[in-house]
Amino acid sequence: MASKTDTPRDADDAEVGAAGSQLSTAPEEEAAGEVSLPSLGPIGWARWFWRQLTSMRVALILLFLLSLGAIPGSLVPQTSIDPTKVEQFRTDHPTLAPLYDKLGLFHVYSSVWFSAIYLLLFISLIGCIVPRSWQFVGQLRSRPPRAPRRLTRLPAYTTWRTDRAPDEVLGAAQRLLRKRRFRAHTVDDAVAAEKGYLREAGNLIFHVSLIVILVAVAVGSLWKSEGGKLVVEGDGFANSLTQYDNFKSGAFYDTDDLEPFGFSLKSFDASYERTGPQKGTPREFRANISYFQGADGKEHPGKIEVNHPLEIADSKIFLLSHGYAPVVEVTDGRGKQVYSGAVPFLPQDMQNYTSTGVVKVPNAQTAAGKRNQLGFSGFFVPTYGGKGSGSMFSTFPALDNPRLTLTAYHGDLGVDSGLPQSVYQLEKKNLKQYKQDGRAVAQMMKPGETMKLPGGDGSIKFVGVKQWATFQVSHQPGNGLALIGAIAILIGLAGSLFIQRRRVWVRAVRGADGVTVVEMAGLGRSESARLPEELADLAGALEADAPLAEAATDSGPVTDEDASADSAPVPAPSPAADEKKPTPTGSENTAKSTGSTDSVGSTDSADDPADPSEGARA
Repeated sequence: MASKTDTPRDADDAEVGAAGSQLSTAPEEEAAGEVSLPSLGPIGWARWFWRQLTSMRVALILLFLLSLGAIPGSLVPQTSIDPTKVEQFRTDHPTLAPLYDKLGLFHVYSSVWFSAIYLLLFISLIGCIVPRSWQFVGQLRSRPPRAPRRLTRLPAYTTWRTDRAPDEVLGAAQRLLRKRRFRAHTVDDAVAAEKGYLREAGNLIFHVSLIVILVAVAVGSLWKSEGGKLVVEGDGFANSLTQYDNFKSGAFYDTDDLEPFGFSLKSFDASYERTGPQKGTPREFRANISYFQGADGKEHPGKIEVNHPLEIADSKIFLLSHGYAPVVEVTDGRGKQVYSGAVPFLPQDMQNYTSTGVVKVPNAQTAAGKRNQLGFSGFFVPTYGGKGSGSMFSTFPALDNPRLTLTAYHGDLGVDSGLPQSVYQLEKKNLKQYKQDGRAVAQMMKPGETMKLPGGDGSIKFVGVKQWATFQVSHQPGNGLALIGAIAILIGLAGSLFIQRRRVWVRAVRGADGVTVVEMAGLGRSESARLPEELADLAGALEADAPLAEAATDSGPVTDEDASADSAPVPAPSPAADEKKPTPTGSENTAKSTGSTDSVGSTDSADDPADPSEGARA
């Protein structure tokens, strides 16, 4: 018998590794013993730093740091959101507050360290994605690699013998693979095909979408505007800076770009659960408005509900809260009405709306014509439980039995000092409380009742009650872009998780006995049970054009000299070949069944391990 002329193992590994190359655009990492230090000098270090920054490992680390950095922004009060809470935190924590100031924890999202992480992540993702995208485009334009010499070394493999000519088998295999949406072409004695490019496309879409979201967050932060306004029934709002109770905007937002629109609050509908364990729970909050857009825009009816904002001119108007505004009339010592209107009271009990507020009358005078500024502070309850209830607090949030309790003051309100003061608080430093018979002047009133001031200084009448609502006008230009990025992330993630990149080779060569030997093998980016199943399906479909040989003639063992150097080893004919279907197996099982005989021109399993090389597993 002729001597064995087996292909060296290293050459086999290199060939199988080449067949599994470029199944991914992920950059290859150098082995530990092959790491080359950058050359000395600024260029070498800059190149090394860039390679580290644009690696996917560093991108994931930066993304993790960005998530950690956002935690203080949720736990620590932020100056841009609620300056009052920040000042309260400084008062309550005099030791921590200076440290938080140095770390920028009161303005996390505009701090230097958070911006640095944000920008580095942005650069890292771009530097990682751009070369991978070009590499993927190159893969789309190239053809699948030629078949390895030994298909038995691949993870999924099957073989059978047929009486059809090799050219007929290869032509049928190419048509079948293209019908199954494989990219296929014939190289030498085999058909090479590839499928699943959308896996890498999904991976790239996922990372590009992260950049889109980062851009959307930046756009939304730099060009946003947000303001709040309290509106009483019957009053209105126009979108100008002076109309807002509070307003904040991004660094690049120009307040001159405020869109001309406005609305009026016609009425407010609120209903509550009146019985059962959920008594007092809100069932409906709806602001009925009329709005206009443009300087000469026509008014249109509309409504705003919780979680159902009204969108006008690229801005959204949200309903935040509501409360009650007692309507009062104030007459001074001359008998002249010096104040008439609704005064918003702020709820202190959000369940039953016990509210507090003040009434300021700076232009009142005494009967002698002397200036006598008046101030009233008190609280309002929409449903008073009655004298027998033992409580002055509200017992239900609806206007079932409203009461207004006021305490009267006179003197200097401080409104002429030039210093800003809250409309919901009464500065009592320069005020004196009205007293009668040594007791403070205070009175609980029903709608229609009047409280008279001592010394003929006037009176205040509780006329009725209106409702108020607070609205937030928000302009967020990056929201649409962020939504597109989020949807694209889900699509890309689904593609990268559920689509498998794989290659299939079909080889057909004529054996020494004149019978064509068909080999079919598959290789995926990662091990998957679906690859052998798909290969079995393809083999079953190809069997219609390449049926099993009806009779096999044993022509004796075939040595390597009998076969071409480029042809595959020819399995020995099986006595029951016509009774078996072509079944894909793992390369280990295949080697065990074919590697121990001289007819395949290979060593036994001990000398030629059947496990795929590292390159085959990709």
